[in-house]
Amino acid sequence: MSVLFEIIESPHHPNFTSLYQRLGHQVVPLTSTRKAVSQLKKQPPDLVVADFVYGYSNNYSGVHISNLDVFLMSLAKFAPQARVIILAAPGEFEHAEKMRQHCEVTAILPFSTSEADLAVLLAPE
Repeated sequence: MSVLFEIIESPHHPNFTSLYQRLGHQVVPLTSTRKAVSQLKKQPPDLVVADFVYGYSNNYSGVHISNLDVFLMSLAKFAPQARVIILAAPGEFEHAEKMRQHCEVTAILPFSTSEADLAVLLAPE
């Protein structure tokens, strides 16, 4: 059974728990990237579905553009094989695409993505 980290930091995050379970994934729900980094050190994931939140404030500087930067850098160390799917608001796609410059990202999808579209990406390789 593969381990799927679901990082939920947006109220727009769709509930795909039943899809994950039907596909045989062990879901680890996490409510912050800080908790995800901590869990990553204990249990590396095979898949990650995470909300992208662009850093409009001064909290993100230099190479840090979002809530996911530190987590994705840690993921490269602890679980480099993990596939990453980012969910983003339509107005933040431009910023989310910048994540590809720093980290391996499988897909960037809108919060409104369908269960069928996500299922294709979650199928075993």
